[in-house]
Amino acid sequence: MSGTNALIDIRRELHKIPEIGFQEYKTQQFLLNYIDSLPQENLEIKTWKTGIFVKINGNNPSKMIGYRADMDGLPIVEETGLPFKSEHKDQMHACGHDLHMTIALGLITRFVKERINDDLLFIFQPAEEGPGGAEPMLKSDIMQEWKPDMIIALHIAPEYPVGTIALREGLLFANTSELFIDLKGKGGHAAYPHNTNDMVVAACALVSQLQSVVSRNVDPLDSAVITIGKITGGTVQNIIAEKARLEGTIRTLSPESMKKVKSRVKALVRGVEVGFECEALTDFGSMYHQVYNEETLTREFMEFARSNTEMNVVECREAMTGEDFGYMLEKIPGFMFWLGVESEYGLHHAKLNPDETAIEKAIDFIAAYLKYKG
Repeated sequence: MSGTNALIDIRRELHKIPEIGFQEYKTQQFLLNYIDSLPQENLEIKTWKTGIFVKINGNNPSKMIGYRADMDGLPIVEETGLPFKSEHKDQMHACGHDLHMTIALGLITRFVKERINDDLLFIFQPAEEGPGGAEPMLKSDIMQEWKPDMIIALHIAPEYPVGTIALREGLLFANTSELFIDLKGKGGHAAYPHNTNDMVVAACALVSQLQSVVSRNVDPLDSAVITIGKITGGTVQNIIAEKARLEGTIRTLSPESMKKVKSRVKALVRGVEVGFECEALTDFGSMYHQVYNEETLTREFMEFARSNTEMNVVECREAMTGEDFGYMLEKIPGFMFWLGVESEYGLHHAKLNPDETAIEKAIDFIAAYLKYKG
């Protein structure tokens, strides 16, 4: 691989084949085929489920530096109209993981030819969007054998221009949890509501009650979000719904607030059970640990970027975004940063179209930092 065009071609090939968590079979094979085409003398490659570990042995290692790139796509119907749009029905790289992987491949290509003293470990991680691949990957035998001394990752940011990185010391991304609530009452004819327990009415009441949790149970100087993004219930317009399902997400800036919010959600659900004489089941699904940037390494990285590169460094605020890279940062010191890709449409949007010139800029910048550290 050489030059911007080759990088863009790789990104576009990956963009065509998005796959959801732990089903990244084509993606894994594409990555392996490319890595196998590189000089192998100083490479060690191991697979884990649909993920990949790539170790580049250093000239005189005293430590190992980790770099993580996520692999999965989202269950979104792409609406970009691009000639390289997704070939997989109802799936799209709407979070930029195609760019993340391309940048990692570019770095591997560079460092198999320009080895540094320290070992480098590139981690292609599946299932970031769900159900979560970082935590089980962290616990794998391979990771225990090849545990880095520090680890870094990036995430594209459509709101920032190309040539900008954004990060902060400490908390960057929130604690997150999925939320699923199933209600079961008694269905019946729309003309005889007194003989039923209407779960559409119960669901609507519960959605309204859930909005009181953040406003009345979380410290106003803290932050939390409860969003119900999907409600399903009923069959046709003249039958009272026997069942309803709420699907949403909880996000908090502290683990303590997450515990409190979940406790209040469960209490409100119990109240709906009593008030609407129904059965209710609450499932918090997958939970992601906060992304917390280790202060010393982050500060050093920001100073390096300002002093030694042309990157514009922005000290950003924390965000309610969820990222399972937080599990890795809980066990390994490191940091994550935003990479500007300037797109009219944001993350998880069906028309997200990142500026591809950010790819080569990111590779040059990260390579310079890794050489500085290693």
